[in-house]
Amino acid sequence: MKKSYLGIAFALILMLLSGCAYPQEELAKNQTPYQDQLKAVQTAVDSYRKDNGGMLPIVTKGVNTPLYQRYPVDFKKISPRYIADPPGNAFENGGVFQYVLVNEETKPEVKLFDLRVADTIRELRLKIKMDGYPPFKKVIAANVYSLDYKKLGYKQPPMALSPFTQKRLPLVISGEGEIYIDYRNDLKAAIKNVGLSGYKPGDDIRPLLVNNSMFVPAYSVPYTFDADTKEPVFLEKKNK
Repeated sequence: MKKSYLGIAFALILMLLSGCAYPQEELAKNQTPYQDQLKAVQTAVDSYRKDNGGMLPIVTKGVNTPLYQRYPVDFKKISPRYIADPPGNAFENGGVFQYVLVNEETKPEVKLFDLRVADTIRELRLKIKMDGYPPFKKVIAANVYSLDYKKLGYKQPPMALSPFTQKRLPLVISGEGEIYIDYRNDLKAAIKNVGLSGYKPGDDIRPLLVNNSMFVPAYSVPYTFDADTKEPVFLEKKNK
């Protein structure tokens, strides 16, 4: 009898352990970018566009929406006719990526907007709101500032994980209180790897990141480069 009870108990433990493992596996799938899923959505978008006179299956956003958040794919328009379901890593399916379009007027291409950094930015915004005002520290560029994080209660500055290099990137703030990720280190690496062919000072060089990866630079502002040093610098324009 004792052996029987022990067997049942052991079986229950195995079931519980299996139940715990399953969500972790699903979590990994929801947080992993897959090239084949990106291609599947691209095919669906292309087919929809062909069948609808060039119309794009996107959620309508305002003109003031930042560039890389402006054209999210509307899965309601392409599912289930062109794709069975949104990918498992899509926000609409519990994932951490929003599928967006770039080059929408010429050759629409599907990319991934990593939403995980939103939590870091949201926490920082909350701390600033509780403090009453942004404790600006240094002027980095026109209308771009660093923050005094110690005054906000941080022991270490909050950082965002780059989907391009997997390195930690600092945050910056505008005079209006908008928080952005500083991609200068990523752009420096991109310039070193692929060069600046086709670009001139004053051009927005964020496509260096977009064109050579699956991702778009979430919460970014435009960048250009210094004509002498070829170092990436903030582009002093109001549009994002």
